[in-house]
Amino acid sequence: MTAYPNLLKPLDLGFTTLPNRVLMGSMHTGNEDRAKDFDKLAAYFAERARGGVGLIVTGGFSPNLAGSLYPFSSKLTTHREARDHRTITQAVHENGGKIAVQLLHAGRYGYHPFTVSASALKSPISKFRPRALSDRGVRAQVDAFARATALAREAGYDGIEIMGSEGYFINQFLAPRTNKRTDGWGGTPENRRRIAVEVVRRCREAAGPDFVLIYRLSMLDLVEDGQTWDEVVALGQEVEAAGATIINTGIGWHEARVPTIVTSVPRAAFTNVTAKLRPHVGIPVVTSNRINMPQVAEEVLARGDADMVSMARPFLADPEWVRKAETGRSDEINTCIACNQACLDHTFALKKASCMVNPRAGNETTLRLLPTRRAKRVAVVGAGPAGLAAATSLAERGHAVELFEADDDIGGQFAIARRIPGKEEFAETIRYYRRRIELTGVKLHLNRKADTDTLADFDEVVLATGVTPRIPEIPGVEHALSYVDVVRRGAPVGDRVAVIGAGGIGVDVTEFLTHTSLDLDGWRSEWGVTDPAQVRGGVTAPKPVKPARQVYLLQRKSSKIGKGLGKTTGWVHRAALAAKGVEQLTGVNYERIDERGVHISFGPKRERPRVLEVDTVVVCAGQESVRDLVDVLAERGVVTHVIGGADVAAELDAKRAIDQGTRLAATI
Repeated sequence: MTAYPNLLKPLDLGFTTLPNRVLMGSMHTGNEDRAKDFDKLAAYFAERARGGVGLIVTGGFSPNLAGSLYPFSSKLTTHREARDHRTITQAVHENGGKIAVQLLHAGRYGYHPFTVSASALKSPISKFRPRALSDRGVRAQVDAFARATALAREAGYDGIEIMGSEGYFINQFLAPRTNKRTDGWGGTPENRRRIAVEVVRRCREAAGPDFVLIYRLSMLDLVEDGQTWDEVVALGQEVEAAGATIINTGIGWHEARVPTIVTSVPRAAFTNVTAKLRPHVGIPVVTSNRINMPQVAEEVLARGDADMVSMARPFLADPEWVRKAETGRSDEINTCIACNQACLDHTFALKKASCMVNPRAGNETTLRLLPTRRAKRVAVVGAGPAGLAAATSLAERGHAVELFEADDDIGGQFAIARRIPGKEEFAETIRYYRRRIELTGVKLHLNRKADTDTLADFDEVVLATGVTPRIPEIPGVEHALSYVDVVRRGAPVGDRVAVIGAGGIGVDVTEFLTHTSLDLDGWRSEWGVTDPAQVRGGVTAPKPVKPARQVYLLQRKSSKIGKGLGKTTGWVHRAALAAKGVEQLTGVNYERIDERGVHISFGPKRERPRVLEVDTVVVCAGQESVRDLVDVLAERGVVTHVIGGADVAAELDAKRAIDQGTRLAATI
């Protein structure tokens, strides 16, 4: 018996059987671009294969140079490259897994001067205008896909995924938005679909009948002049007839202004679209986006929304996701919280991708938590992200660890973050570490402020004491509240609020203060997501709900508010602030706070004085490291390590904190 009978049910594809209904979706790590990094990629995939995933899909490999994402990026174009890929496929097969390579042609999303597309229309995410292909040029691209498929088989892959969504090359032919052609590859829906169908047909011919061929179909473009629902259905039926084994769901183009993968997107928010297509095709369909726990996946499959679920980032967070679900250990899953900080933000910055909650992701060959040769007694002070990572990793290696926390529960800044609307997923990380503490045998002391006498008896001490809110020198600031007072302690807040400080915490607090609870339909309405059977692309004008409060968001800097937020999440926060009518003021001088509100002026000459008549002032003006134990422990000769916010408090950075704690634990 299992709690997940649909999720763990094998899927018979005729010529092969997948052991369960879980597909590890494509995720570019940065190790795809050089053959010298394929050993790292092999170790990464092998760990996920051992973890029980049904079918792995690699990051995207271009079928030719024109389709590259950027100069010298990943491609599969030669026999030598195919031989290099055997390092990856052999590692997966030796660990009991199956793997498909994704063939991704960037089209106008390519970041190089040799890009090609259906029409010569520049995309908003690349500075290069593509060249419009001739008829012969289009056929050459189709040929390239077929050749890459043959090379994939030569390389030992079990299949391919053809990337036909997210606004990439094939998708650019499908939508009137980017296809202005009047020849046989444009003008009518049938002609626009022709390249997708030809690619599938030619790839099937190149692969033979016993090879998995996944087509990633954009079911909801979320851009103006995207596909209609009738066009989506017709495409699904035609790619099935052309030889596809599986249809995978793609949601949204990269240039869409609707969030699809950030943590504020409700879980399984788009599975209804896959469910709508499923009755129209006879091959398995896969649904995707914001499915991160087994119970969510099971519900999706039990409803009949899809035949499989696709997850990418959840396998960065926990390579044993499937195995833990199989063995009744779902409470041990390190859940993807969709923060994007170490994965997609890294990818778009051309850095190696990893995972905030699992820094071993992508670093399997270099960051190992091996059993210690000499067990030590180690004290960890502070049960925030850094301390939790350090304590549990040290205990996993065999050290005797005691964890001291002055508060009444673990979590630190995550205990605050989980209360922010759209960041509820952060509670999953706290749940994960709570279980890890139990499993690894860490001795936890809550409501216990460690002192030097207590810590002097340990072999080594890890100080992860975190931060305290910085209180700026503003006359009358004693009448204001800190973000901790408001978010964690529930201090009452009036209807008109001024938030001082517009960094990540200031933005979060503003969203906390303006948020109105929404169900899934309300969320879709607020972001303008609608039925593609009614509107091309499934996107319409957003309808924001009335905010809970009127909020002013202030910062001393004259730069744009939210400039330092993550690339893939910052625009979502900025759009949310605008939708809630938040008045954003920059270059502000804080003159004083009194019973009238906040007195401000602007610029170095303190011009345009103004009074913001508010009921409540909330200070989010940065943090200061808590380091009171550092010097006294050093004086007593105690070996001490300082990590997380106690080390650097310039801006809260859980990615650095968890990485620091894990890497320190690997060395003690």
